[in-house]
Amino acid sequence: MKRTGIGELEELVLLTVCVLNNDAYALDIKEELEGRTQRRMNLSAIHTTLYRMEDKGLLSSRLGDSSQVRGGKKKRLFSVTSFGLKSLAEVQETRNSFWNDIPSLVLKSLNS
Repeated sequence: MKRTGIGELEELVLLTVCVLNNDAYALDIKEELEGRTQRRMNLSAIHTTLYRMEDKGLLSSRLGDSSQVRGGKKKRLFSVTSFGLKSLAEVQETRNSFWNDIPSLVLKSLNS
């Protein structure tokens, strides 16, 4: 299977969908990301990222149940595909490779 380079936001969104147990709604993703990163996120950027990753085959989606709160509209729920998990594993492997090769002297200066 081909490799797909993913950016930081895509990586964070994929991880968040996993944390939310593959039943992730855009607003829940936004709130989880903001809580963990301490950064404000734009909901439209989250939506754009979700649909782009679905087009790449990293995510899949389905419509959930409708709710009165949403005026009868159904929520679109996202799940990570096996290709998305493979891409996350590749990113983690690459990052770990770099972290493992940082000289201890440099790491000590990070902790000072």
